[in-house]
Amino acid sequence: MDAVGQDQAGLRAAREELEAFLAAHPAYASTRILDDLRARDYRLLDDLGHVYLDYTGGSLYAESQIRAHADLLASRVLGNPHSTNPTSLAATEMVERARAAVLRFFNAPPEEYAAIFTPNATGALKLVGEAYPFDAARRYVLTFDNHNSVNGIREYARARGATVAYVPVAPPDLRVEKSRLLAELDRGGPGLFAYPAQSNFSGVQHPLEWIALAQSRGFEVLLDAAAFVPTNRLDLRRVTPDFVSLSFYKMFGYPTGIGCLIGRREALARLRRPWFAGGTITVASVQGDRHYLADPPAAFEDGTLNYLGIPAVEIGLRHLEAVGIEVIHERVRCLTAWLLDRLTGLRHRSGAPLARVYGPVDMTMRGGTVTFNVYGPYGDPIDHRVVEAQANAAGISLRTGCFCNPGGGEMALGLSQDELAACFTGAQNRLTLDDFRQCITPKGSGAVRVSLGIASTFGDAHHFARFAEGWRG
Repeated sequence: MDAVGQDQAGLRAAREELEAFLAAHPAYASTRILDDLRARDYRLLDDLGHVYLDYTGGSLYAESQIRAHADLLASRVLGNPHSTNPTSLAATEMVERARAAVLRFFNAPPEEYAAIFTPNATGALKLVGEAYPFDAARRYVLTFDNHNSVNGIREYARARGATVAYVPVAPPDLRVEKSRLLAELDRGGPGLFAYPAQSNFSGVQHPLEWIALAQSRGFEVLLDAAAFVPTNRLDLRRVTPDFVSLSFYKMFGYPTGIGCLIGRREALARLRRPWFAGGTITVASVQGDRHYLADPPAAFEDGTLNYLGIPAVEIGLRHLEAVGIEVIHERVRCLTAWLLDRLTGLRHRSGAPLARVYGPVDMTMRGGTVTFNVYGPYGDPIDHRVVEAQANAAGISLRTGCFCNPGGGEMALGLSQDELAACFTGAQNRLTLDDFRQCITPKGSGAVRVSLGIASTFGDAHHFARFAEGWRG
């Protein structure tokens, strides 16, 4: 067959696969507004030949968001908000509009919740960790499956004498067994319970019902929503965590460098900030040696806010509202289900599976993050860095490693506490990543992660599936 014939055969095969996909996932047809959006607002993906599969790492911005923000800045004179001059008041108005838009998007009653702008989700988590009233009578309970920015709060807890307790996840689905969670919570509060609404490692969606379970046992609840809210509705009238952390670039790509802590006002009142800064106080005195914190949110917004960037948050939220978070959710659900079926069905000529998926292989309580490793025809693991290098060469943006979620990675790769302790023996001050990788060989030090989002199409998923098929031997 000549080159033209091969191209035509390839196009026919692609059309047949698309038709089979649409037949298997008829709800995908209800998301076609996103195809128009892709052609209009995310056209650079196709113009430049990118296959973007790293939405859990960061969503993509729409061209219309950038234009709207540029037009806003070009039509206003905005000054530092910490004043009452005309340009300061104009900036304050824009910031407060964005703050109200955040609460409205999450259906959070403003009399009950405050939206605090932070540099990112990590900044939001740090605000809680450094100010939470940990002591010997309180406990910090969290799941194995957490981002390092949640894990890091344990250092504040331990420094103040609090007990730290982890609840494990169980392979192969990497879910928390409810009985084990309840056993830990039933030991009682007061304390702080932290977990992700959606795992950034496995895509598992942990039940939001845990919020009320923990609160009924004397815990306040910190919900890491960073991986969940880009493609799922979080309604803060239906569930009422005490603290919610998120980053806006993960939701709509732009702006970066702005996150949010949404906190219940009564929970924020129990926090004890270890310092004060410009913008956080009503009065501070040098000679009087006193300071008085402002009410939230100002009490937690250190220094000058990113007052030129924050108006872009309202623009981004309007962008999501115009599309509909449920539409995005449905598209991601359909594409993820197809990709899981394709990956788990790939076999070498030897009959051995090509990929091992970490986490659920169906769409029950899971999101659009798929993490796996590739194996050779005789079960030999292929280093995730090799897969990434070949994906880079193919114009595919994915992510490899453990994604700042060591607990998820350790359980997925089967690393035991004793094995890890042996790696850390004698390495009190410094342990490089290469040293760690060498220590845990041959189990591996990470995995491959692909994730879907607002601008994803069947073409993206299909392109990646064809790339994965190239590893068959």
